[in-house]
Amino acid sequence: MITRRAFLGTLVGGLLAAPIAANAQQAGKVARIGLLVFGPLDAPETRQTVEAFRQGLREHGYVAGQNIVIEYRSADGKIDRLPGLATELARLKVDLIAAGNTPMARAAKQATTTIPIVSFAMGDPVGDGIVASLARPGGNITGSTFLGPELVPKRLDLLKEAVPKVSRVAGLWHPGAFGEHTMQEMLKGTEAAARTLGVQLQLAEVRSPDEFDRAFSTMTKERAEALVVFPSTMLFNARRRIVDLAAKGRLPAIYQSRQFAEIGGLMSYGASITDLVRRSATYVDKILKGARPADLPVEQPTKFELVINLKTAKALGLTIPPALLLRADEVIQ
Repeated sequence: MITRRAFLGTLVGGLLAAPIAANAQQAGKVARIGLLVFGPLDAPETRQTVEAFRQGLREHGYVAGQNIVIEYRSADGKIDRLPGLATELARLKVDLIAAGNTPMARAAKQATTTIPIVSFAMGDPVGDGIVASLARPGGNITGSTFLGPELVPKRLDLLKEAVPKVSRVAGLWHPGAFGEHTMQEMLKGTEAAARTLGVQLQLAEVRSPDEFDRAFSTMTKERAEALVVFPSTMLFNARRRIVDLAAKGRLPAIYQSRQFAEIGGLMSYGASITDLVRRSATYVDKILKGARPADLPVEQPTKFELVINLKTAKALGLTIPPALLLRADEVIQ
């Protein structure tokens, strides 16, 4: 416990160097924010999330030790820990809880009906019952969605465009990564896209990182020719292992975010989660100044990044169609 506190102190202390902007909270008022994250606090992906959030706060003039204090709580990669951690933050009577994806948002919502909640990476918040509508969320929660269900079929389409002759595609998915409605919409949408594209979709379910070897072994036995990875915090945190297993199985794969392509994944397509996290500070700022979450529309991403790793394509013996390369936001040589 001492080690964790020391680490949290280091994180919070990192905000001290930022200047105070003109629109910062009134002098003398110290806001207390609870930040609920999924992965271990010392994991690179969690540090990236924390830094993006802190950067957004800096842009709005919030400085640790002067007008803001952040209470960090990590589930250490275990979904079943989220309700207890959210309840702990609620008991601290923080001014606001910032939560990551849908399971974290749901845990926070169940923990309190009065403390404002900002969630920065929800899948389908309306379908999952987190908010009443995107335009008028109602209740005590708002934030942003990364359009989880809508983008998986698009990724399959892009993968088919990159590898036109593919006929069997594995889908690596994590049940429970988001709400039941969101997961079902992802599956139905992807299955419909597979039928339209004339490919056979072979779903590979994983509930923990211990199941990756089995899942990829099954893909090999079922002669999968390519891979689409569904969005999931657990899968994102295990991206190095997944990319390595795809390379070992010589599976062209498309992923949810550029971080996969940057470490050797063939392709990625999706909204920038880092940008959504940073932008969530706008909600924090408005709420701390008196706005109600119920009146703040849930933001949808407007910019989507297509990243292609040509080095990986070459290793797989693939020639990416020039038309697809021209549409890419970044091509990694």
